[in-house]
Amino acid sequence: MTGVPRPLAVRIIAFSGLGDFIPFYAVYALLFADAGLSLAEISSLLAIWSVTALVLEVPSGAWADIVSRRLLLCAGPVLHATGFATWILVPNYLGFALGFVLWGAGSALISGTLEAFVYDELAAVDATSSYAGLMGWAGSASTTGILVATFLAAPLFALGGYPLVAWSSVGVALLQALVALSLPAAPRIAEADEIETGGDPPPQASIGRRYVLMLKAGLGEVTRVHVVRNAVLISSLIYGLNTHDEYFALVAEEKGTATTVIALLVGITAVGEAIGTALAGRTARMRNSTMAALLVSAGALFAGGSALGGLLGFLGLAVASGIHNNLIVVTEARVQDTIEGPARATVTSVGGLLTEFVALGTFAVYAAGSTVLSVSALVGVLAIPLVLAAFLVPRWTPKPQPG
Repeated sequence: MTGVPRPLAVRIIAFSGLGDFIPFYAVYALLFADAGLSLAEISSLLAIWSVTALVLEVPSGAWADIVSRRLLLCAGPVLHATGFATWILVPNYLGFALGFVLWGAGSALISGTLEAFVYDELAAVDATSSYAGLMGWAGSASTTGILVATFLAAPLFALGGYPLVAWSSVGVALLQALVALSLPAAPRIAEADEIETGGDPPPQASIGRRYVLMLKAGLGEVTRVHVVRNAVLISSLIYGLNTHDEYFALVAEEKGTATTVIALLVGITAVGEAIGTALAGRTARMRNSTMAALLVSAGALFAGGSALGGLLGFLGLAVASGIHNNLIVVTEARVQDTIEGPARATVTSVGGLLTEFVALGTFAVYAAGSTVLSVSALVGVLAIPLVLAAFLVPRWTPKPQPG
């Protein structure tokens, strides 16, 4: 990561790692069930969470383009912490629903904001070529955080039940907020007052007016600037198709793997994901044709690995996950390189919104297809869109920036 200030790199990686180092993630569904909620009620809570994040994704991106991004990166974890606390203090449906609203709102504040913050910080020191490498390590930290927190959930629960798991998660979220407070605040590449709207808005323009102008600027760049639009579309498509891992445990179970071994096999795929994202800095300037070939390879490995099962099959899934997540980081970096207007966080958040819609589509396919196909077969079926996306990569993905 040439040219990246070490303190910035450490803080961004720590922020990302702490964001997923939440023991509550491993047991919150059990808390809901033990509180007497039905599967339908639990599913409705997850829907509330998803809808909240979707609705606030783009609006929060526009806020990140007119107010302090560091402040929003601090507010997001605070909302998470408040949500986790609500679950344990108000253990009923309404309390759980409020917690999910807070969690979704906090995630929306961070999504888009972090990417824009990092890119502008690197631009301030002429190190944007290291963006993919830094975000790759941040992604690896997130994956590692999930793994460690999952393993810690069991002993924490044994020592203090749900309260200890909950309050330890609150503590981690607040620690993440403190890390956000320690981040620097370099000037942005472009400011809200630079928006061209037939005349620049005066510096004293109200925050509401600035917000509307920034939102229009971001949406305008995504819809009207050809290179930005294509970059956002291909990045969102590749990222949104990254839902296979949610079903790996079910694939293992379907293949007859013992319950005690399933976690180990799924852990192998997580290691593959972490390695793939960590290598993003080395692959950031790969040719588009190479990206397309890798995407086809990942699709084939997802299909073959899920069909085979066992250790060999899951090694294939691990390699596929590594390739897929590496390409996610690389394509997201290409998106950042194409954005030239002032609404960087807004544009990034539009990509996040499209990603969620693609992901919801894959979940719908799994739900509908489960009545006629096995889980492993469905993983293979959903590898097909990855292969189709590979044909779009050479045309839609911007070429790498020299560096």
